Amino acid sequence: MNLEEIALKYFDKEHIESAKNFGGKAIITIKNTEENSSLANSLKEELLTLEGIKKASVIFTKTVDTVLADSESAKWQINGVKKIIGIASGKGGVGKSTTAVNLALALSNLGLKTAIFDADIYGPSIPTMLGFEDTPPISLDGKLFEPFCNFGIKATSIGALIKKDTPLIWRGAKANGAINQLLTETNWGEIDLMLIDMPPGTGDIQITLSQSLNFDGMVIVSTPQDIALIDAVKGINMFKKIGIKILGIVENMSYYLCEKCGHRANIFGYQGAKQTALELKENFLGEIPLHLSIRENSDNGTPIVMANPDSPYTKAYEQIAKNIVKILEN
Repeated sequence: MNLEEIALKYFDKEHIESAKNFGGKAIITIKNTEENSSLANSLKEELLTLEGIKKASVIFTKTVDTVLADSESAKWQINGVKKIIGIASGKGGVGKSTTAVNLALALSNLGLKTAIFDADIYGPSIPTMLGFEDTPPISLDGKLFEPFCNFGIKATSIGALIKKDTPLIWRGAKANGAINQLLTETNWGEIDLMLIDMPPGTGDIQITLSQSLNFDGMVIVSTPQDIALIDAVKGINMFKKIGIKILGIVENMSYYLCEKCGHRANIFGYQGAKQTALELKENFLGEIPLHLSIRENSDNGTPIVMANPDSPYTKAYEQIAKNIVKILEN
């Protein structure tokens, strides 16, 4: 008997995704069914009786559709917030949080009452970028947290509750619970537009947030680099499958412009995000160049939009903010 024939003795054919032998290790992948350790152990024991099989594993997986169906829950209520958009990326290291903070400030400059919530629970950087690092939140009534209010925008983050060098070793349910509590138990007041700085990737927290909040749209941040764009497309496809509108793509670290000679260097590629937006028939919101002052001001807690309002970099963020508002109004 081959591996699949043995697997069929324990699981229905529709649930057997694959049955393969990798150099003496049998791996059976079972999809879209509840984990059954008893059946899995029995299957592994029988597999180990086969000639040449030294190890055996049974892996249970679920497709995106099944995960979404299983994770449906009641919407979280955030009092006073009119619209919510997410700032997301397919992978880390593309400047998502820097983009989120500067866009929040740019939107505030347009006259919108703006807030930003740091949902990047394993790598919160909003406290550093907005200058409330090492400052714990307070509660005036013993029921709701008060948000931080720096540079005219309201914000909070799980990073304000822990020391910056403390790793959060939380599984999905606990992490989602912490986000829910902090987001819904903060006294936001009247907010026209809230930005959610999403964790990078397409994991459990992203899915839970996507289903639990009434998002008005998602902004995808990517560099022009091929590897970043591949992951960005995955993120776009996930959000679209959930039913969230993609507002558009921002190309961060788009190019480097030498201040001495004016030479433009396309370090990470040329217009990769713009071309991807065209191929996917999504909006291209704009490009942000790679520049030392953007990074330095973020690290110092004085984002470039606030620190240098007349810089071309601030103008780039403000144009993207205008594009976002225009799309939201249509």
